[in-house]
Amino acid sequence: MANLHFHYGTMSASKSAALIINAYNFKKNGVCTEIIKPKIDTRSEPGKITSRIGLQMPALELYDIEKYEPMDRTKVLLVDEIQFFKASDIDKLVRIADDKNVIVMCYGLMVDSNEKIFPASCRLIEVGAKLHRLESNCQISGCTRLATHHLRFDGQGNIIKNGDQISVGDTNFKSVCRQHYNQLYHGLCKDKETGR
Repeated sequence: MANLHFHYGTMSASKSAALIINAYNFKKNGVCTEIIKPKIDTRSEPGKITSRIGLQMPALELYDIEKYEPMDRTKVLLVDEIQFFKASDIDKLVRIADDKNVIVMCYGLMVDSNEKIFPASCRLIEVGAKLHRLESNCQISGCTRLATHHLRFDGQGNIIKNGDQISVGDTNFKSVCRQHYNQLYHGLCKDKETGR
């Protein structure tokens, strides 16, 4: 079994819920499991991961992973919101996976709302993490296509295209399919006659 995994998807793809379910199952089977999350993630109460469907699990909050060391008996390390960590933190996770023989499972976003890959997510791909795509549907009313992108909105409903991409919370984001992203972000509309 691979010992470094990246479970990725758009917002509302149940990434945190999947992490919590995996943690529950590992612990139920007597496997020593640790959970960490970035300190920047303030969506839930301190020291917890909370999914949108209400599941919760205690987690260690860290600014970075550089000085983190799992307990000697730990067999599984679960990391939520991996995109908020640094690329160099991924190298530390690689050493934990390879040198300590710990299964490391990361959960998070692949790209930001400007179609740019997050540095930590990019590093996971570069170091050969096994990729697992968690799917969800486009959040545009009536659309059933796969959500692959995010749109970020300001308080007036305008799409934000500039500035810092680290923004915690989902009230100003919408997960959309590629077609709706291109239509709304780039202004590319399909011709009704040709479909192109």
